[in-house]
Amino acid sequence: MANPIIPGIPEAEQELLYQKLNEYNRGRTSYKDVGAYLVALPRPDYPRYSLWIYSPLPERQSIFYIQDLSTDIHESLRAASSLCYYSPRCMLLVEYNAKRMQSKGDDIIAFGKYHGHFLHEIFRIDPSYVSWIAYKFTPRIPKQERFVQIAQIYHSVHLDIQKRQARQKYSTSRFLGKEGDKVENLTLKVLRVRLEDDPYKTMVKGTTPYFHVRQILTLEDPIGNLITFRVSSRTASRESCQVPGTEHAFQPGETVFIASARISCTFTSGNKQYTRLNYVKFK
Repeated sequence: MANPIIPGIPEAEQELLYQKLNEYNRGRTSYKDVGAYLVALPRPDYPRYSLWIYSPLPERQSIFYIQDLSTDIHESLRAASSLCYYSPRCMLLVEYNAKRMQSKGDDIIAFGKYHGHFLHEIFRIDPSYVSWIAYKFTPRIPKQERFVQIAQIYHSVHLDIQKRQARQKYSTSRFLGKEGDKVENLTLKVLRVRLEDDPYKTMVKGTTPYFHVRQILTLEDPIGNLITFRVSSRTASRESCQVPGTEHAFQPGETVFIASARISCTFTSGNKQYTRLNYVKFK
């Protein structure tokens, strides 16, 4: 799927934006299996970006509107990725396609207290009602069967959002295990990076200092457990607390994939529990 040209954004900035989006999607399930969240570009008569859900239904229309976003691409992607962060679905930037995105009327409620409203309207104010349609309403004609299918798609979006809300509600975290345990296949998001010089490796050759820098990372897993470990540079830097240009400098918001590690210790700070790792092997 080709990346669309983002209006009003320089080419270099677009490349960086798509790199970040690829990073966000790394490790997530293929859109062909579970669908995807779509951020649609503005159009001449509609200046805002908008969020949609694509579902691999064997039907003529499989893209459904969720909500409007900002007129700014950075703010729109930030809001969309934050809302859907704990979903296995990937996120794609697409051009608006009227043929595939305009409602055909299959998602209009034809009964009850919300008669005449779209499912996406009720999804935002009364998601439990949409969930009732998805799994309690009995369709009597083929058109209602598709209506129920669409309600199930919105219900799956509601579940994705609930994961985020649960994470926000419970600010405490849990340990990944006990000291000495091996952990594998972790997908972590970098929260903070602190740089420090390794005092045992720092040296001066002639009048030139050489610093070996350590990156102290604080990260979280998809359900909010907090993890920390350090990454030591293999080569020296001429400046204190600066990662050498030949090595990777981790950034907040970056997704990190761990093949395996050992739990060196666990500790509590405030009301949050942290798991410290060592012998970290990246994928």
